[in-house]
Amino acid sequence: MRTELVISRSRFITQLSPAAGPQEARQLVADMRTEFPDARHHCSAWIVQVDGEQDREHSSDDGEPSGTAGRPMLDVLRGHGLTNVAAVVVRFFGGILLGTGGLVRAYSDSVSQAIDRATLWTVTEVPRWEISAPVASAGRLEAVLRAEGWNVEAEWGADVTLAVTTDDKNRLAAISSSELGRDVDPRPAGTVQHFSR
Repeated sequence: MRTELVISRSRFITQLSPAAGPQEARQLVADMRTEFPDARHHCSAWIVQVDGEQDREHSSDDGEPSGTAGRPMLDVLRGHGLTNVAAVVVRFFGGILLGTGGLVRAYSDSVSQAIDRATLWTVTEVPRWEISAPVASAGRLEAVLRAEGWNVEAEWGADVTLAVTTDDKNRLAAISSSELGRDVDPRPAGTVQHFSR
């Protein structure tokens, strides 16, 4: 999402983008520097998840007075509860000094405007389960599980392994047991990211 604000003749161009990790966030900053090489400042903030660690956060004032750009941008991202996102605000100086308070407001407002206009997605981890079924029963069971609205992938062999994405293990076990005529205990098979608005 790209937005632009003009405040006292200074142009603030904001790019808000998903970032799966620190490298992607840094690449966004590099891309904005390449696209706008004549801008005086390329301020940035990002929050990303790293497996097995706390969220990583970063902010840069890029030549603006300390604490007037990157930190306020990061505070806006935090305030909206966002992760895996990077924001870069490019400033073309318009000749009028904004003062520290004015800069904080300008950079905060720039990121807030981009967030307000962006389509935000919620990412949740949904469990994935495996069930083994005889070839003769697998097609029918797969159709019944798909009718529940679940994602089902089949791997065919001597038996068929059905990988089912659902957060309702008990219902999956009950349906599978009923269809196969035996007790079924689905095996954990990791998780799948689910995106929703």
